[in-house]
Amino acid sequence: MLAAYASRIDPENPLSALEVGEVPEPTVPEGWALVDVRAASLNHHDVWSLKGVGLTEERLPMVLGCDAAGVDADGNEVIVHALIGDPDWRGDEALDPKRTILSEVHPGTLAERISVPRHNLVPKPEALSFEEAACLPTAYLTAYRMLFTRSGLRPGQTVLVQGAAGGVASASIALGRAGGLRVWATSRDERKRAYAEELGAHETFESGARLPDRVDAVIETVGEATWAHSLRALKPGGRIVVAGATSGFQPPADLSRIFFRQLEVVGSTMGTREELKQLISLLESSGTRPRIDRTIPLADVAEGIAAMIAGDVFGKIVLTP
Repeated sequence: MLAAYASRIDPENPLSALEVGEVPEPTVPEGWALVDVRAASLNHHDVWSLKGVGLTEERLPMVLGCDAAGVDADGNEVIVHALIGDPDWRGDEALDPKRTILSEVHPGTLAERISVPRHNLVPKPEALSFEEAACLPTAYLTAYRMLFTRSGLRPGQTVLVQGAAGGVASASIALGRAGGLRVWATSRDERKRAYAEELGAHETFESGARLPDRVDAVIETVGEATWAHSLRALKPGGRIVVAGATSGFQPPADLSRIFFRQLEVVGSTMGTREELKQLISLLESSGTRPRIDRTIPLADVAEGIAAMIAGDVFGKIVLTP
């Protein structure tokens, strides 16, 4: 079958490590299910994998991709939950210390067919196309957990989203608006601020700009470049929810501000199957849909990854096998 995979590791030129070609059909262990992929979407996780972050030489070649929607062997339309956990773990899957994401240990979703644990399949509603559904399991689910599980926000409160055009950030804007929050967003780029407003941001600001008021929570995926601004932006007792650090992992701590204003810093990673179901319900009830930048054939995956590396993306890039 056709698949896109990492054939080697190249931190300097990740695109050179990408191959598209025939790979063996997936094996289907007991308790797992075969899914005919109708649509898959790209994430920056795929770029990191090609660079060797979270993927080691011993696991190569590795089929890339975390997100997919398709049809199982019984003809059911499904969305694939990307977290593969310990079968004996009970409780919040995102807290399982042995969890992995598809394409780290097990082959990923950028293929014509994939094999995943049967309990990782969530029904796809008719209201969502396969292309829309394939956008949800990583960026949108991460944003949902940050906003509605980890932030403590309630409808009517204000959230600041740093780095408006990033995958999780843009999903946070759309979902925050759909969930009744007042959404502010920042970006250095005027086009990206306009994009944030299209997604539903009530107001947008240049990165680091003085805000008209302090916010209840900050969605932080940029890291070092925006950290000081995120701390200054919070009301006393406010909370920063962190799910990434694209600009670097060494932000100034400013501990005096944290303890004096009683701020909270909370980590967040991916989300649970139940949260994925709740996300789907929010999209159904609100009419909100993932923004798709482009849909391309799986064979042209290099075009999509190159666009992500260049930062020339406004929405998700979807692949159709």
